[in-house]
Amino acid sequence: MRIVKIRVRNIGFSRAPTTLKRNLVSNASQFEDFETKPGGWFGSVMCTLVEVESNDGVVGVGTAGAFHGGAKALIEGYYNDLLVGEDPRRHEHLWQRMYRTTVRFGRSGSAMAAISALDIACWDLHGKAEGKPVTDLIGGRTQSTVPCYVSRLYALEDLNDLAAEARHWKSLGFVRMKQRFGFGPKDGPGGMRRNADLVRTVREAVGDDVELAADAYMGWDVGYAIEMAKMLEEYRLSWIEEPLMPHDIGGYIELKRRCSRQRWSCGEHSYGKWDFKDLIDRRAVDILQMDVNRAGGITEAIKICAMAEAAGLPMIPHSNEAHNLHVIFSRASHVCPLVEYFPDVEPDTGNELFWKLFAGLPQAKDGMLTLGREPGLGIGLREEVVSKLTV
Repeated sequence: MRIVKIRVRNIGFSRAPTTLKRNLVSNASQFEDFETKPGGWFGSVMCTLVEVESNDGVVGVGTAGAFHGGAKALIEGYYNDLLVGEDPRRHEHLWQRMYRTTVRFGRSGSAMAAISALDIACWDLHGKAEGKPVTDLIGGRTQSTVPCYVSRLYALEDLNDLAAEARHWKSLGFVRMKQRFGFGPKDGPGGMRRNADLVRTVREAVGDDVELAADAYMGWDVGYAIEMAKMLEEYRLSWIEEPLMPHDIGGYIELKRRCSRQRWSCGEHSYGKWDFKDLIDRRAVDILQMDVNRAGGITEAIKICAMAEAAGLPMIPHSNEAHNLHVIFSRASHVCPLVEYFPDVEPDTGNELFWKLFAGLPQAKDGMLTLGREPGLGIGLREEVVSKLTV
């Protein structure tokens, strides 16, 4: 079997991601035009879609994440030449071939996302060619069902609407949820109180038996995070996610030291085993949250999970996209204990767009997810949607 063709397309949003501008504290929300900048701060591309075709006519599919289109040019200009003619089943060889050849510029960001997409597509192709799900190729299934936490609950202006949404998810059987903070340092003490109001609203709506986490999407600093952790202690957040920029490992260590009763998490914007080695070796966070289509693909994700297991740290990948699910279901429950579940809802923020792009994704039932046994990643492209959203 040989790779004969690689097709790459950049996929845009199905609608302007206004929720990501108005109701989310983030790494860019400090800027004065954050809420009014045309097109927002996420650019025009939601993901890069990659199809790898073999000489047998089998096509594997993968995506490069992180809301950018830079992977497309790198695949067309560099990685295509490295992969065409190669056997797609030689996963470690192909990964090393891509990484080492482009290491001068490719240790993170768009380049690692490109490698991730190609690696995922090769695993999908491999599974389809052999008639096996990817889980069977990467160690076999260790979990039949995995609990989900529903990942939504943006910082709505109307707290009654936020409470109603939280009660809705509980009525569907979700006993684990994650909400978003809406305010950061530039919003002052008033913003802190509004963040606390958001968490209080959800906690009172769902009660004490629901596990609740909250996401700051790189929008805080150390001092602000410490003060917020103190204000939120009574609401027993399971974790506070990404309060700091991903490079601020020293800051995360300080948060753990000064707020030891609060769990902290990050990893969605970390790339490759070396980023995760630093987080793990320095015990910077309590929970790791890689996304397989950013961190290096399935080949790299297996290694990162092994590192996390050796350190006794849980790995909870970002999103319920198929590439993450196959890694989760092939790892033991003490390694990957949860699925982050972006529900299929309108309006989508971009995070949920994969429901429109792909058929065959499993739906959660009573807060639990079961993965099918179709070959490869078990998903198919909805070409009419892909064509419509291609940038």
